[in-house]
Amino acid sequence: MYQRYIASPITEALKDTPVILINGARQTGKSTLCRQLVKEGVFDGQIMTMDDPTTFAAAQADPLGFLQGLSDHAIIDEVQRAPQLFLSIKKLVDENRKERRLILTGSADVMTFPQVADSLAGRIEIHHLWPLSQSEILGKRSKFLNKLVTPGGRFEPNKSHKSNWEDIIAAIRAGGYPEALQRESEGRKEKWFESYIDAVLQKDISNLANIEGLTQIPNILHLIGTRIGSTVNLSDIARLSGVKNTTLQRYMALLEHVFLILRIPAWTPNEEGRFVKSPKIFINDTGLLCHLRGEGFDSLVENRTTAGAFLENFIVMEIIKQLSWSDLFLKPYHFSIHSGSEVDLILEDRKKQLYGIEIKSTASVSQSDFNGLRKLAAIAGEKFQRGIVLYGGDQVVSGFGENLQAVPIPAVWSE
Repeated sequence: MYQRYIASPITEALKDTPVILINGARQTGKSTLCRQLVKEGVFDGQIMTMDDPTTFAAAQADPLGFLQGLSDHAIIDEVQRAPQLFLSIKKLVDENRKERRLILTGSADVMTFPQVADSLAGRIEIHHLWPLSQSEILGKRSKFLNKLVTPGGRFEPNKSHKSNWEDIIAAIRAGGYPEALQRESEGRKEKWFESYIDAVLQKDISNLANIEGLTQIPNILHLIGTRIGSTVNLSDIARLSGVKNTTLQRYMALLEHVFLILRIPAWTPNEEGRFVKSPKIFINDTGLLCHLRGEGFDSLVENRTTAGAFLENFIVMEIIKQLSWSDLFLKPYHFSIHSGSEVDLILEDRKKQLYGIEIKSTASVSQSDFNGLRKLAAIAGEKFQRGIVLYGGDQVVSGFGENLQAVPIPAVWSE
């Protein structure tokens, strides 16, 4: 069983917060994590799931009575299916805030439901569980983010990180869904992803909205996947998918609500005109992305240019996963100028200081690979703290400019 590092901040939150919400896509391991918390003695609550028809019916018929029948410590799984529970949760928590502890899990973003945001404000702490990170798969908690943002700190020059391109592609191809990782053959993995998309459509998206055309969503996901690494033109996707722009925006919102896609907003200074303001959109898991795109291991190994977009999605999601359990407060952005300069990922701290990350699939880097970071540094001025180019080589290399380094890709999970 994999160790989920998000368990530590959840354990801390249980000491002073009455309601913990664990949000994440279906099959990322939310229920398994809750059972682990109980098994390890972190939380002594009973587990009730809204996927059970009898439990669901009881919660619908008498929300308050259902909750009063639970112990002071309880876990309610797939709570998005019973939003009528939230007002009653508020009542119970307010009556016994010191002793009452509830862990809720949701495969849809329940914080978008008006009754949740209104009723649980100040009473709830939210944690996002993504598919497994490389750190969790390998069993080694990464210090990459801490090293990136430590004042005066640098990645150790000339330090070697074994960077085997085939291993990196294998990790991209496998993704991080626990169930898919357990399947041995590529054919069985493909069957799992196919069934997974069907399950999300029928269970989560159909529960969120009564809409027609659910069969169009896999095609829309595929079109998003073909544009990974660039800003997404929704009008273009609407035209190619044959749906109206307003319908597409609704579908996109639903895909965000079930955590299949993630928007990374653009970082722009307080200027108008030359800066791209559109977000980038990423698929939550590169195993799923490879399934949507029909890309196999061999094709990605042989073509580093094609693999570049998959690598960017992979690294961005690895860092998003690390942020989910880190005590660092960092907001992700991307940076792009219409004239061509860009930085794949920017992390901004509470002081508005910036840390830039450029992602390259090449085995070596040159001065030109740092042009986007230099442009960002020139525009951001003193806010710019450090920039790195992640690349497919083995050595940490300095000498590209002040606060600029080339860092091997595996440092993201092996530092």
